[in-house]
Amino acid sequence: MDNAPSFLSIAFWTALAVSALLTKPILQTLLRLNSRQTVSAHAPEGHQKKQGTPTMGGLIVVAGVLAAMLVSGYRDAAATVLLLGFAVIGFVDDFVVPRKFVGKRGLGWKQKIVMQLVVALAAAILARSNPLSVGTIVLLVLFFSNAYNFSDGLDGLAGTILLGLAGGLLALGYAGDMRTAWLVPLAALLGAIVPFLFVNAPPARVFMGDVGSLPIGAVLGYVVAQFALGYHDQGYVLRIGTLPLVAISLVMAAELIPVPLQILSVKLRKKRLFPYTPIHHAFEKAGWPETRVVFHFALVQLLLAALAMSLLVGLPARSGGIGPTVVRR
Repeated sequence: MDNAPSFLSIAFWTALAVSALLTKPILQTLLRLNSRQTVSAHAPEGHQKKQGTPTMGGLIVVAGVLAAMLVSGYRDAAATVLLLGFAVIGFVDDFVVPRKFVGKRGLGWKQKIVMQLVVALAAAILARSNPLSVGTIVLLVLFFSNAYNFSDGLDGLAGTILLGLAGGLLALGYAGDMRTAWLVPLAALLGAIVPFLFVNAPPARVFMGDVGSLPIGAVLGYVVAQFALGYHDQGYVLRIGTLPLVAISLVMAAELIPVPLQILSVKLRKKRLFPYTPIHHAFEKAGWPETRVVFHFALVQLLLAALAMSLLVGLPARSGGIGPTVVRR
């Protein structure tokens, strides 16, 4: 993949075209299967109107990304395992469990984490042999998959966040001389999310579901891990430093971290730390319209992507260690 712009362009347009062509058939299939969302009793009051909205629309994105990987000649087995493996976990959670067990909305969190851990570990071992590197990949895959999963629930939120997050990571990787293969899934995600956003825009006709949000987050986490670990080239280690990657991941951190803190606080103190979690619901509880919450989250993600790029190009390069820099040739 020496001609980076060409391969990334192929990945983007292939994913967009395939996702666009499959959007209507997938929506019709979901309606026939009666794959509809069950709104949590703990969600804000205004979310009851979303009850019964079709879910598993993330299949639109997953199909486009898979097609783009094949057409562009992408050959990273680890990323493919993550995409397919986490999609299967999401399908079990979205479709199988609610139909097999009356009254259950999906997998329990312990079951889901164990399944994610197995798939993430298998992919990490395929990608890296060093135990520390394997641990880094597993940790970031679990972090991003669950954080991105929490962002699916408001009309347009998951998709617009992905535009800023995947787009920002693509820019970081390109500017940081990362291997082109690591950038292909990002270009594919950007193309595949566009048709999905047309049907997820308010009022949403379909939601992503775990079958889409979990594999998308897993692939994002895998790419971030590869950027952080880098690769050796003529005696140098080429990688993206810590600070740019932390900066671009702050929205994901805000989505994920309050959830376990809330649960822990309720169990230990019998009090909530936040009005609602995931954190975007807290803004709704404060009286913000849903569209305003989505707009602000998407804008913040774009600003964080810009901040990450500024940190990347504004800091001097150095070799060795873990630092907020890119080690260039």
